[in-house]
Amino acid sequence: MLLINNQEVEKLLDMKSCLEALEDGYDDLLKGDAVYRPRLDVWMPCDRPDGYYRWGTMEGASRKIGVFAIRMKSDIVHWPNGDTEEKYCMQPGTWCGLVMVFSVRNGEPLAIINDGLIQHMRVGACAGLGAKYLARQDAAVVGMFGSGGMARTYLEAFAEVRGIKKVKVYSPTKANREAYAREMTGKLDLEVIAVDKPEMVVRDADIVATCTDSTRTVFDEPDWLKEGAHITCVRACEMGPKVLKRCDVSLKLGKNTIEAMDEGMVRLHGNVGYIAGQPEERSRIPNPVVDNYRGDHFKYFMDFRAGKVAGRTSDKQITFFINAGTQGLQFAACAGKVYHLAKEKGLGRELPTEWFLQDIRD
Repeated sequence: MLLINNQEVEKLLDMKSCLEALEDGYDDLLKGDAVYRPRLDVWMPCDRPDGYYRWGTMEGASRKIGVFAIRMKSDIVHWPNGDTEEKYCMQPGTWCGLVMVFSVRNGEPLAIINDGLIQHMRVGACAGLGAKYLARQDAAVVGMFGSGGMARTYLEAFAEVRGIKKVKVYSPTKANREAYAREMTGKLDLEVIAVDKPEMVVRDADIVATCTDSTRTVFDEPDWLKEGAHITCVRACEMGPKVLKRCDVSLKLGKNTIEAMDEGMVRLHGNVGYIAGQPEERSRIPNPVVDNYRGDHFKYFMDFRAGKVAGRTSDKQITFFINAGTQGLQFAACAGKVYHLAKEKGLGRELPTEWFLQDIRD
């Protein structure tokens, strides 16, 4: 069994191979040879008076890739001023997220992988798939809201599937957006410029992406959009209802959470989970309205892949890819790819498999 850290993942998984792994997973899903369980959270009161403990899991498996994977994360979450969600494990600046990988052929435990880079890569790559299938073929200008990890992998994915030439980035902190512009200019050999106003991000952009940790709407000005633009998001609340209404084609990746199955389950931040605590403790958790993407005004990506619904049919259409859902399968695809590459290249630390086996039937 392998223990694989983020530094090793960085050596093994580039955006091209991440996109290929996801295509394999979705091909299997289309054939009925893949399965996933959407995200489920468990909440408990924690020591800090303005936060909560949250345990989150999602899982999936693919026959072609040959693995089952479960992603697990242990967070203390809090919401400064109710505008953004912040999280950590033990102390600010450290996080705990793991992907456990098992063989679907013989049940063997294969790997434990830090989830940090895989998390960013799989989300960015899914946005890249949305652009691959929905953005205009001549899309060359990206408008980016946000300058964190997701904004980096989103841009990498866009550059992989389209001939991107220019990027405009905005985030509230000037130093952050300028640092992003410098870094991504060097990394991707593109013209990346930091702008001072949200409108400047959207005007004349062929692809507009919201990659933020905001709990509120980031963009809801449809008049700013260029004819034929493609838009996408990270969080369900980032795009507002006016923008959604303006879109000619809206595809959602999948169901990002299970439906509430019993009275003990609640919906928080768009995800279903179980929550413990007294009423005054539960009141710490902001629960913004994120129902913009519920209803029949969007179709599902897998129905598009199956040819049941149309995608872009005109260069004049505005398309929207709602990058939410199917997370469990994404982790199986990407973590399975990392494991196979680690075995091929001799990376990762070997752990005795017998540590994870027992001679008592469970």
